[in-house]
Amino acid sequence: MTRVLVSIHDVAPALAPAVVRLWDMCAEHGVRPALLVVPDWHGSWPLERDEPFLAWLHARAADGAEVLLHGLRHDEHGLPRRWRDSVRALGRTAREGEFLTLDRAAAGARIREGLARLRALELRPVGFVPPAWLARSACWRAVADAGLPLAEDDAAVYLVRPHRAPTRLPAPVVRWSARGRARAWASAGVAEWRWRAQRAVPLVRVALHPSDLSHPATARSAARAIARWASAGRVVSYESIRSLHADP
Repeated sequence: MTRVLVSIHDVAPALAPAVVRLWDMCAEHGVRPALLVVPDWHGSWPLERDEPFLAWLHARAADGAEVLLHGLRHDEHGLPRRWRDSVRALGRTAREGEFLTLDRAAAGARIREGLARLRALELRPVGFVPPAWLARSACWRAVADAGLPLAEDDAAVYLVRPHRAPTRLPAPVVRWSARGRARAWASAGVAEWRWRAQRAVPLVRVALHPSDLSHPATARSAARAIARWASAGRVVSYESIRSLHADP
C-alpha cells in the first residue's frame, strides 16, 4: 500500500485562518498532517507574539502532529539571486525561496536560529523543509549539522546524518498553485493526473498551502485529494518513514 505524508506548509500567525481550515479539512478524514512552521513570517509575524495561534499549535502538537522547521522567515529578503538561482526558481515561487541562495554556513545559521526559537516555545521540530523546496545541496549538510534527521525537496525526502551522504527517498508531491486563474486550473489538473498515475508508488506527499484556499479550483482539488489519498493509501508520519529506513 502506498504510504502518504500529508503536511500543511507556511504555518504562521499571518495565515492562521487558512491554516486552521486546512487542518479541519484533514481532520474530517482522520488525517493528522505535519505542520511546517515559520518562526517569523516575512520578518513581521514573530510566533512568540501571537499567543492564541501558539496555543493552537501546542494543542495540535499535543494531539500528535509533527512539527517541522520551514525556514526562519520564508521570504528572500535581502538575498541577491545569481542567474542560476533565478533559473532554478523559475515559475516556482514569487521571491519566497529563503534558502535558494544560501551556502552551508548561512543556511546553518538560519536553521539554528529557527530551531532555537521554536524550542524556546516548547515546540520540537523533527525535520526541516526549505521554503518552496528550494535550497542548495549544501543545505542538507547544514540540516545534519543542526542535528535534524529529516529534510525534503520537491522530489524526495532525505534522511540526513552527520558525516554521511543523505539517503534519498523518492516521493512525488501533490501540490497546487493559486497564483492566477490559469495556474490554479493547471495545478488542479496535475493533481488529478498524479492521483491516476501515481497511486502505486511507495511514498507520496500531499503538501497543502494556505494559498490553496484562495481559488475555487485549487480549494476543491485539495479537498478531493485529502479524501482520495487518505482512503487509498496509508497516511504515515515523517518519524515513521525515518524509522522504517533506519540503519539496522
